[in-house]
Amino acid sequence: MRYAHILAAVNDELWAIREPKLRAILDFLQAQARGEKYTAEEIEAKISGSQASAVARREGAVAVLPLRGVIANRMSMMGDISGGTSNEGFGRSFQSVLRDDAVKAIVLDVDSPGGAVSGTDELASMIFDARGTKPIIAQVNATAASAAYWIASAADEIVVTPSGQVGSIGVMAVHDNIAGTLEKAGIKRTLIGEPALKTDGNPFEELGEETAARIRARVAKSYDAFASAVARNRGVAVSAVKNGFGQGDMVDAASAVSDGMADRVGTIEQTLNRFGSSLYGAPPSRQPAAAPRRAIRARRHALL
Repeated sequence: MRYAHILAAVNDELWAIREPKLRAILDFLQAQARGEKYTAEEIEAKISGSQASAVARREGAVAVLPLRGVIANRMSMMGDISGGTSNEGFGRSFQSVLRDDAVKAIVLDVDSPGGAVSGTDELASMIFDARGTKPIIAQVNATAASAAYWIASAADEIVVTPSGQVGSIGVMAVHDNIAGTLEKAGIKRTLIGEPALKTDGNPFEELGEETAARIRARVAKSYDAFASAVARNRGVAVSAVKNGFGQGDMVDAASAVSDGMADRVGTIEQTLNRFGSSLYGAPPSRQPAAAPRRAIRARRHALL
């Protein structure tokens, strides 16, 4: 029943995430709620992408904070099945390195399909408000979609790895109607509440037009907040975000820079090098290349 409760929570949330990833999560949870079992490897292959092992680290005087996998306000809801990042936990890590005098720059190492709307605007605003304290770079390595881009856009600068993508600016809601499934099991469930909206949008009946309109209004309001935050963060008009910036689609690295969605194309190693740090430590010393044997023989012949 644990997965049934998680599925209910997913349906109650607004999502700023790529649609294929949300569909994969829903399919997985529905299968688990039916009693199907998967190995850890199968779960990883379906939805997680080995994101849970990423941890905050120091590279010289640069703090690298991973923003990986599915984003949720508190990962207790989904962390055991999808890995990912907690807005709450990421905020604590961010505030810790922001207050650490030994940290001269902060790099957000972003690779995420997005996630829940809850907590995302708060985290993005926290990062935006920290501008001017020390350099904050969002390094897209290699995907910043939806909620992940919402957060990344709050940094001083967005750098996208050459093969990377950003975008998917938009919000979705999910409603499952399970009345047919219950009917096959001989169950007809009715919820009675007061006031009437107490049971609005429940999964045991079709969505009415008024209910669907209220859900669409919630989605539109969250999308407006998303677009407004990105416009503030990137220093452009809201109309520029809504009428451009991929219009809900993903945008490749070079196009993202030309469209104003990012600032430069570069790898995380190049970003760290700008602050005197490296993923790999000090570069190896270079020895003079050995002369080809033919050149050595030619020099000897000239001396004879």
